Amino acid sequence: MLASDFIIDLSVLKERIPTPDAYPFNLPFVRDLERLKIDPKVTLFVGENGSGKSTLLEAIAVAMGFNPEGGSRNFRFSTRASHSELHQCLRIAKGFKRPRDGYFLRAESFFNVASEIENLDREESFGPPVITSYGGHSLHEQSHGESFITLLEKRFGGLGLYILDEPEAALSPQRQLTALKRMHALVKQRSQFIIATHSPILMAYPGALIYQFSSEGVRQVAYRETEHFKVMREFMLDPEAAVKTLL
Repeated sequence: MLASDFIIDLSVLKERIPTPDAYPFNLPFVRDLERLKIDPKVTLFVGENGSGKSTLLEAIAVAMGFNPEGGSRNFRFSTRASHSELHQCLRIAKGFKRPRDGYFLRAESFFNVASEIENLDREESFGPPVITSYGGHSLHEQSHGESFITLLEKRFGGLGLYILDEPEAALSPQRQLTALKRMHALVKQRSQFIIATHSPILMAYPGALIYQFSSEGVRQVAYRETEHFKVMREFMLDPEAAVKTLL
């Protein structure tokens, strides 16, 4: 069964940019982006630190109604307002179907999400505890990597829009393979993923649409054309020689 096109494409409305020379509007991809097609299954943003991939991912999430620090659309906490105003300059073309589920994962603020879950569960409620949707076990009582896998396996329920910023940050290579397998199961349940990543493992998802961000803007690339694949392949072919050359 095919995934739903919850997001079809997006574009930057240049006329809404208040200060073109200020961050994040001075990033190369903002200047050049006219229309960015989003795959109905998996779209990956890759590139060096500072290239803007996470900035655009955050803007998409906020424009789609998610909390800037992460979580589902029901999360409205804020520990530090650090998100940009780029979301106000995005035009997002949406499909006719609405996602039943959705989540914005930020590796850097997932600790805050876990804390908010505990805060919510301290309040009186007629419904079940929020943590029930996460397997019933405190995320703070798990390792960072275990809590990420719990999120994927317990909280993500399919027919969802999942926006993930560097989900591999706390995952071993084996756990990244586990995440890849779970992603595929969710795609078969008509889910759509948009992911910013440095992981060659996650980038290997079959048929994923990959965009590489750089000082020249953003362009679509094949998996084996990514810098991540090239660097990792060269290193693994002869790690001793690679390290000797580097040092």
